[in-house]
This record gives sequence, C-alpha cells and structure tokens, in this order.
Amino acid sequence: MPASDVIKTSLERNWGMVDRAVDNLDDAMLSRLIDGQVNSIAWLLWHMTRVVDVFTQTRLRGIPQLWVQDGWVEKCGLSDDPETTGQGWSPEQVAAWKAPTKVVLLGYFEATKAEARKYLDGLSNADLDTTRIVPPATEPRSVSEMLGILLYDNIVHGGQIAFLRGYFEGRGWFAP
Repeated sequence: MPASDVIKTSLERNWGMVDRAVDNLDDAMLSRLIDGQVNSIAWLLWHMTRVVDVFTQTRLRGIPQLWVQDGWVEKCGLSDDPETTGQGWSPEQVAAWKAPTKVVLLGYFEATKAEARKYLDGLSNADLDTTRIVPPATEPRSVSEMLGILLYDNIVHGGQIAFLRGYFEGRGWFAP
C-alpha cells in the first residue's frame, strides 16, 4: 500500500466533514462573521481550497492552478496572483472580502478535490521522498513534507468550519 494512502484517507475524511458542515447553509450563513477577528465559513473554505490548489498544482507538479486556468479567479473576483491564498491577511482585509456564492465556492472546492485525488492516486512511495525547493523556502523539502503541510492546513480549517457550523446551528448538526 502506498504511504500516500494515509494522506488521501485523512483528506477525504476532512473533506467529508466540510461537505456536511456546509450542507444546507445559504450564502448569508457562509459569509457570517462572529466578530471582526474570526474568519467566515466561506473564507475558510476558499482559503483551504486555495492551499490545495497551490500545493497540488504549482508547488508539487509545476502546472497551472485551477484558480487561473479554469477561471475561478474571475468567478471569485480576486487577484490572479497564483500565491493569493488569504494567508497573512489582516482582519480588515478578511472582513472586507466579498465572498463568492456558495455555488462558486463549492464548484472550486470540488474541482480542486478532483485534481488533488488524481495527483495523490499517482504517487508512489519513491515520489514522496522526492525533494524540491519551493519558494519562499530556500531549502529543499520532500513531497511528503509538503503534503504534511497541506494536510495540516486542511484539517485545521476543516475543524474551524465544523466549529462555526455548530456555533451557528447548535449541537448535533452532524448527526444523520
């Protein structure tokens, strides 16, 4: 069994939780802010999708991101800078962000998940040991290390999305 199966299984479980968390939420609820210090569900979903797109397309494969290639940048109304992920944004920038519709957010999320699955399905154990220098880092990192960063980011933000759903909807939202 390829070692990448652990990464795929973890991402799939997290993505399934996120899918359940955003189910039946409208655009207003997705964009709702608790206060000026907490990201919205929409922002978190957009950010974690951007991270997957950046890592699996550009950083790990050296190919164009879906963000630009498939026109998600226009649909989201943001910069076509391929490094735009929201990382480092100030609370004011996050609060001023105009969330795309749920249809657009989920379209980008689904397209990015599909590409990530294709990439992960093709990885061998030897591929995981391959190293690359990916700016802004100046030292080589292994593919497995970069996938660990991607996985960590997605699980953190998936948990935040699930928390916010519970905060807004109350306990038990995840029960069938």
